[in-house]
Amino acid sequence: MGRNKIIISAFVMLALPIWALAQRIHYSDPGRDDYRQVNFEIIGKVGSNIVIYKNYRSKNDLSIFDGEMKLKDKINLDFLPDKLINVDFVPYPDFFYMIYQYQKRNIVYCNVVKMDAAGQKLIGPVEIDTTQIGGTSDNKIYSTIYSEDKQHIMVFKINKRNERNYFFTTLLYNDKMEFRKKSRLPVTMPRKDAVFSDFIVDNEGDFVFTRCSRNGSRDNISQMDLMIKPAMLDTFRINNIPLTDNFLDEVKIKADNINKNYLISSLYYKQRRGNVEGIYIAVWDKTENRVKAENYNIFNDELKEDARSENTSAKTAFNDYFIRQVLPKKDGGFLIAAELFFTSSRGNNWNRYDYLYSPYSMYPYSSYNSYWSPYGMYGNPWNRWNYGSSTRYYSENIALFSFDPNASMEWSNILHKSQFDDNSSDALSYMVYNTGSEISFLYNQLERRVRLLSEQSVTPNGAVNRSPTLKNLNKDFEFLPKYGKQVGARQVVMPCMYRNYICFAKIDF
Repeated sequence: MGRNKIIISAFVMLALPIWALAQRIHYSDPGRDDYRQVNFEIIGKVGSNIVIYKNYRSKNDLSIFDGEMKLKDKINLDFLPDKLINVDFVPYPDFFYMIYQYQKRNIVYCNVVKMDAAGQKLIGPVEIDTTQIGGTSDNKIYSTIYSEDKQHIMVFKINKRNERNYFFTTLLYNDKMEFRKKSRLPVTMPRKDAVFSDFIVDNEGDFVFTRCSRNGSRDNISQMDLMIKPAMLDTFRINNIPLTDNFLDEVKIKADNINKNYLISSLYYKQRRGNVEGIYIAVWDKTENRVKAENYNIFNDELKEDARSENTSAKTAFNDYFIRQVLPKKDGGFLIAAELFFTSSRGNNWNRYDYLYSPYSMYPYSSYNSYWSPYGMYGNPWNRWNYGSSTRYYSENIALFSFDPNASMEWSNILHKSQFDDNSSDALSYMVYNTGSEISFLYNQLERRVRLLSEQSVTPNGAVNRSPTLKNLNKDFEFLPKYGKQVGARQVVMPCMYRNYICFAKIDF
């Protein structure tokens, strides 16, 4: 299911803050088959129902909940094959698409089916594409992305011929899953230790990402090209963005569809393997096909002191921060959220480079299978890469930065939190929730040895409001905020653990 695709646009000014009204929480009853190992995806609110996909071994179901999270129906997806590789969902107000892939002998098939709010098939399954592979190694071939307005859906695959030569195949569809364009394009990497950024498709159907080069696998980015494939053309427009003498961390890219810009961001260094000095911003004007704003925003000593962990100095304060979200604003500015994350374990030192480019480096290659996917399997905790032997995970402060349309920092602030857990990071980190008047961050805070869901929010001018723990919480349920999903204007659905079972909570603010 790739990644959780939660689209958050600008601050829309409304009247009441999130905590002006008491929130209501409804929990689903954990089913006897809902063990913690179950794979799941919160599809969202479809019609008046909350629809959630679950997979456990060869069993695939849709759970249909009402507004109070009472189970209305459980649909067995018996049309799905046993050797299911991956499933992606594209939700709409009254229906959703399920795009899935499976293997039969040495062929990987990619199919789509359209389903309604009750989990019933409307159209399909319909075959989209097939790929012949060899051997039985990783067979996750296809990735699915869609535009912010959901008018463009792209299914793509990447064939890695060798360390420097890739071959992209893209299939573009509209919101009715009507075929628009198939393209097959080579991409040559300047060096063998190259990486890609996120892959996005904008509201005009253009496919966009950055191609970045490093001197080695444990090095910072020294060269960056913006790659744009127009929707109906069979070519990449390659745009080099000079980095002068600076080096970049992991590159993030976001489409600002209102202003027709691409927002490129990264933490940056002044020297190879040095300390993070600040945040690099480039605003690419799609209409004029050029960088219209660029800035290396340096972090001052006061910000570093506020952002640092207890065990680090101000000089190294941002060395373990990762950019998590880029949130466009209507005026052409944008907000960036970065989180402090690191681990400690016996016999193994923390290495930031093991977590950089994580969606793009966790699939090994073999001599039998040259296809490569940038995204992991399912949008759930249990198949992720965050387990380790005797490893403690830390998820701490959130750094927020607001930029104007000229890529200059308007304000910055630190949301202080302290989280850790052993051998899993599933209950750590946070969920972003757009209330309209504020951007809110929901996360677990340890109180009297119990993790309780807490909230901090940020106003458009950068003021931080720290709210008390949510009311009406049942302490028997432990939330997993980073896998939650906003499903309405003031409504979220969040997975939680009840004893050793997975269930879900709907929170109305």
